[in-house]
Parts: sequence; C-alpha cells; structure tokens
Amino acid sequence: MSGDLSRKSAVRRELLDARGLLSTEDVQEAAAVLARQALNLPELTEAGTVAAYVSVGREPGTRALLDALRERGARVLLPVLKADNDLDWGEYRGAEHLVRAGRGLLEPDGERLGVDAVLEADAVLLPGLAVDSRGMRLGRGGGSYDRVLSRLAAAGADPALVVLLYANEVLARVPEEPHDHPVHAVVTPTAVRRFTE
Repeated sequence: MSGDLSRKSAVRRELLDARGLLSTEDVQEAAAVLARQALNLPELTEAGTVAAYVSVGREPGTRALLDALRERGARVLLPVLKADNDLDWGEYRGAEHLVRAGRGLLEPDGERLGVDAVLEADAVLLPGLAVDSRGMRLGRGGGSYDRVLSRLAAAGADPALVVLLYANEVLARVPEEPHDHPVHAVVTPTAVRRFTE
C-alpha cells in the first residue's frame, strides 16, 4: 500500500509542477474551451442537479461552465469544506455569492444543505489531477471526494461522474487504491472520452 501512496505522491507532484508552468492566458483559454466541450455532454446538460466545484489557481477552469449550467436551468451544488475534510453543499447563485474560505477555496455564501445533498445530483463534476485509460481518477489526496463517492455508492446513487482536465493529464495508468472509483467521462480541451464499466 505504501508503494501506491508514494507513486501517487510522485505523480501528483509531476502533474502539479506541469500545471504551475501554465500562464494565466493558458488557463483562461483552456477554461473557455472546456466549458464548450462540457456543455456538449448530455450527462451535464440534461442533468437537473449538478454537483460541481469552483476551480482555483491553475486547475482546469469551471466558472464559465457553472454559469452556463445555471443559465440552462440546472441546480448547481458547490462543496463547502468541513473541518474534518468532508464536504457539505450549498447552492450556486452566481459568482457574486462566492466567498473565499479556508485553503483558498471559493464556496457559496448561502444555506448549508448537508453532506447528503450530493445524493440529489444527476451528475457530479469531480476535481482531479489525472484520469487513466480505465477511467480511474487521481485526486489531490485530501480524501474529500473519496468520501463523496463512498456516500453515493452506499446510497445506491449513480450520477454521471465527470472530470475536467488538461490534455496531458489523461494518462495510460494512474496508481490506485481499493477505495478509488472510476469516472464515467473526462473532458479536455481537445476531446471527450467516456469509459465503460
């Protein structure tokens, strides 16, 4: 198990270093293309409720997508990081209702809906650093979304799981652990790839 953890750490460092080389313009251009690509996914555009997140730093941008989903009538839920790294949820009501929280994250300023609010989602947009050819996602290692995915599985919920990445972050294989879950689709500025179970 420790070998998998150290391989995960090494891959995470490499991917974060690559993201660190992106200019602000690179990030903005990719975000615009990602939003267009993602808005062609029926899994997102036909969803009544989408659990998403607000990108920060050099993460593949989600803000244009959040606004577009909301404009199309979707209810968009955003995570609120709890002290124990679990995720509560709040409804996205526009960029003017985002507040900077701990660890530099942007969270909705409204009512907290509870950790189980994600069970209402038809699609879940997951942050990640990489996805491999089997659909296995490599996250940042905080465990917050592992809890979300476990909660969904325990409840028998089966929303579409979608990850936005840069093209170089779709890898042949990522290190995995028994608790890791595959995703249904990955969207990059150059392609959409779906995975079958």
